[in-house]
Amino acid sequence: MPTQSTRFDFEDKKIPESSFALFEKIIEDRGSQYSVSYGKVTGREDVKKFLKKLKTDKKYAKATHNTWATRISHDGAIFETKSDDGETGAGMVILRVMQKEEVSDCVICVTRWFGGVKLMGDRFKHVQDATKYAIEKMVDK
Repeated sequence: MPTQSTRFDFEDKKIPESSFALFEKIIEDRGSQYSVSYGKVTGREDVKKFLKKLKTDKKYAKATHNTWATRISHDGAIFETKSDDGETGAGMVILRVMQKEEVSDCVICVTRWFGGVKLMGDRFKHVQDATKYAIEKMVDK
C-alpha cells in the first residue's frame, strides 16, 4: 500500500503574503458602504483569528454583514467554506470569484453597512467587485 499522498491540485495559485489587509469604503451605493479585507490562512484557527482581528474594530463588529469565504489547500486537495452572515448568497459569490481566480490559502471578507435602501441584485455585484478588488491588491503587492 502506498504511503505517499496523491496530489490532485492543478491550480496556478494566487496566495496572499499578508495575514491581514483591509481596504475601507471601496464601494458606496444608496447609503450602503462596503469594505473588503483578506488574509493568508492555513486552517480553521487562522480564519477565526482573522475574523477576530477584523472585529476588534468596533465598526466592523457592528457592521450589518461580514460575509466571507476561504479556500485552503492541504495535501493536494482544496478545502472551501463560506459564511453569508445574513447576506444570503454573498458567501458563495466571494467563493466563486476565488475559484475562478485560483486564490488559495486565503480568506476574503466583504463587510457591508446597510444604508436603508434595499439594493436587490446590485448587492451581489458589489460583493463580486469588492472581492475582485481584494484579489487585485493581493496580486499587485
